Amino acid sequence: MLRMSSLFLRTLRDDPADADVASHRLLVRAGYVRRIASGIYSWLPLGYITFRNIERIVREEMDKAGFQEVHFPALLPREPYEETNRWSEYGPDLFRLQDRKGGDYLLGPTHEEVFTLMVKGEYSSYKDLPLSLYQIQTKYRDEPRPRSGIIRGREFVMKDSYSFDLTDEGLVESYNKHREAYIKTFDRLGLQYNIVSAVSGAMGGSGSEEFLAPCETGEDTYVLCEKCGYAANVEAMKTVQVPVDSSATPPLEVVDTPNTPTIDTLVGVLNSQFGSGFTSADTLKNVLLVADGKTISVLVPGDREVDLKRLGANLVGIKEVRLFEEEDFAKNPAMVKGYVGPQDAKKHGVTVYADPRVAPGTSWVTGANKKNCHALNVVNGRDFTVDHYVDAAEVRKGDACPSCASPVIIDRAIEIGHIFQLGRKYAEALNLTVLDKDGKARVVTMGSYGIGVSRAVAAIAEQTHDEIGLCWPAEVAPAHVHIVATGKEDAPFDVAEKLAFQLEAAGKTVMLDDRRDASPGVKFKDAELIGNPIIVVVGKSLAEGKIELRVRRTGERSEALVESACAEIVKLLA
Repeated sequence: MLRMSSLFLRTLRDDPADADVASHRLLVRAGYVRRIASGIYSWLPLGYITFRNIERIVREEMDKAGFQEVHFPALLPREPYEETNRWSEYGPDLFRLQDRKGGDYLLGPTHEEVFTLMVKGEYSSYKDLPLSLYQIQTKYRDEPRPRSGIIRGREFVMKDSYSFDLTDEGLVESYNKHREAYIKTFDRLGLQYNIVSAVSGAMGGSGSEEFLAPCETGEDTYVLCEKCGYAANVEAMKTVQVPVDSSATPPLEVVDTPNTPTIDTLVGVLNSQFGSGFTSADTLKNVLLVADGKTISVLVPGDREVDLKRLGANLVGIKEVRLFEEEDFAKNPAMVKGYVGPQDAKKHGVTVYADPRVAPGTSWVTGANKKNCHALNVVNGRDFTVDHYVDAAEVRKGDACPSCASPVIIDRAIEIGHIFQLGRKYAEALNLTVLDKDGKARVVTMGSYGIGVSRAVAAIAEQTHDEIGLCWPAEVAPAHVHIVATGKEDAPFDVAEKLAFQLEAAGKTVMLDDRRDASPGVKFKDAELIGNPIIVVVGKSLAEGKIELRVRRTGERSEALVESACAEIVKLLA
């Protein structure tokens, strides 16, 4: 029983100055978490109970699915991460340190390498597979901009699991088992979520899906087709390419377009010189970037911006991308700022990437690679060549669904889970093989599956709070029932305590506000802020042998006789 007279708890009436989302604001005010440093939070008793309830549900569903729990250290040696190149690939997001002997270590951001090495050290036969292992462990990433409280911190708790199979078909089966376990987990947590197609990013691999909890303050953006159900993270949204017959398109023509370094100025000049009808969608935007030290050009229609995050997620084999800067233009005089076109890319050794909207046969107005000049009727496939097609343009509401061509909607969400078909990337790097039935060594194929355990606390708070406080589902709340005893007489406190013991005997957890020096108003506000599912008030109506029951989420109120109150509360919780 949580007795508020002795509970380590202090609620706050004012919002913390650095809180930018509701979960951060309310978790601090209700005494669940406290900030230690940027992106680093401590858990107070109420917060840690809620966290452990979520952890328990995650663990129960993993165990039910047949996955086995292990536990690795957070402090890890450099060598395995060097073998997979992630010591350098992670860049500044990795916390690196040295011991007193000068040995290099890191604080684990994920544990693919050590999971792989563990299985390599223990198993050697195809008979040992399939295998799925998981852990619930603290992770560390040096986020450049920690924000939103525990949603994006530098230290966080994650459930990560890994499957090991001999065949690709086995990997798909393991992947689907994890997917089903995730659905059961998030259903029990009371979360609303969408399963969307995603990109694997630095993790590598092929198949990838995210579990996203819709939330207007979420950091992830995804598209949803309400007609056919297609859903994808914007980075994974596919654009259907439609080639065009360009046989009737006039030859390329270079025209004077003085003082037109931007799309808007160009459209204005075109319409003044050649009559109205030109829009930014008729122009071709050439965005120059430096990718791993080499110049590349990314082509998108002029009415769209390049989404660098989306581009980076879809550029295969490239680690670092940045925009062209003034010094880059100075080193490459053939690249005329504001007037670059793809026509001379091959001559200058520039690799050309294009959004699928820049389809073969499409005709554009683009830079003529000469100051104050543009080219008309520039056709893809005739006047320039695309080396690679990549989804790079920003995604907009109303874009065509790649599945059924209906317009999609765009929403924001918090990522609460991510599952990957990793394949053999890590097994090959670390030489994880087993002998098949013919005695031949076969590289194992892997899957990786993560749930943000600490982040789920914030995600649930974001989805369930109201204007007066938190509002937890019963499975994760610090207590099922919050009993408030009011008045100065002993009777309400005695009845409240007796009811608390009855509820505990019925298997329900209880928070009892037995503070004698707090006013009823303060107690009610605290109960609403803390957010347990059922609030019970033992006060004035006790004279009639009754107590008041409040359902926190709906605001519904009713009265129950003291003798039958326990049964009524159990029924409400059900």
